[in-house]
Amino acid sequence: MKVAREARSAAVVINAGSRRGAAAHELAVDTMEKAGVPISSVHHVLFGAELAGTLDRVVADGHDLVVVGGGDGTVSCAAGRVAGTDVVLGVLPLGTANDLARTLEIPVNLADACAAVADGKVVDIDLGRANGQPFLNVASVGLSVGVTEALSPRLKRHLGPLAYGVATLRAYARHQPFGARLDFPEGDHEPITLEHLLQVAVGNGRHYGGGNTVSPTAGIDDHTLDIYAILAAPFREHVNIARLLKDGSFVEHDRVYHVTSRRVRLFTEPPLSVNLDGEIATITPTDFAIQRNAVHVVVPQSSNSASFDGPGVASGPFNRGPVGPGT
Repeated sequence: MKVAREARSAAVVINAGSRRGAAAHELAVDTMEKAGVPISSVHHVLFGAELAGTLDRVVADGHDLVVVGGGDGTVSCAAGRVAGTDVVLGVLPLGTANDLARTLEIPVNLADACAAVADGKVVDIDLGRANGQPFLNVASVGLSVGVTEALSPRLKRHLGPLAYGVATLRAYARHQPFGARLDFPEGDHEPITLEHLLQVAVGNGRHYGGGNTVSPTAGIDDHTLDIYAILAAPFREHVNIARLLKDGSFVEHDRVYHVTSRRVRLFTEPPLSVNLDGEIATITPTDFAIQRNAVHVVVPQSSNSASFDGPGVASGPFNRGPVGPGT
């Protein structure tokens, strides 16, 4: 299998607003160039509002490798831009949670992440869509939106991943239970109506929220969405659920509903904001769907998180070699 250094042209886009983005710019570019990655374009995005336009220009310029440095929201934005194309995405995890990197087994250490871009293998991963908006890890309503609103840049900068715990306690104290209905357009489940909810989440990847696990069987290459709803309960019950978040076994708790599907439509009362990988991006009602094998991404050779099995194997931007286990 050929590696990323054999791309025709690579662009680097680093979000300086991410937790480590401002300090990583020169080191990342220098490290990858020394490793042979053919970088021909570098973009240092100073404000989040510039990110989407910068990524659109980079894709339009015809680069076949786009290396994105930032947090999960930054990478999801990039994934939405390259989904369904032959452009390959490289990931430098420079945010606070870096849950996609955890799912794909990409090192958080910058030098190691650069080495993974240069020497890694290309796989394809699923992309979630919420009212057409992309997400890689989890989309959710309820408590998580309050957590996102409580996660100030200052809190993330000073506490790192611990900021999620502090923000969760703040959001929990203000949370108001809500009602929801889940419809399944594929017909694989009967509609589900629930009252007095803490949170509803739709997972595409495996990890979210700084290392929590969507479910014991969740994966970013399994072509399904994991949907769970947590009922409101006394605080001690939510503490018990929280203890099970790391390995995903919370979905077996009797205060949690969990199903899998390729599509789900969520209605809430009242209408609520929807959090997509840490960014509040749409509102309910929301149609969720899976875009199978949508994004080509470079992962370490040792990663078992995904494989390349999508359409167009013979005509991709790199020579990926035989497709099968371990490729």
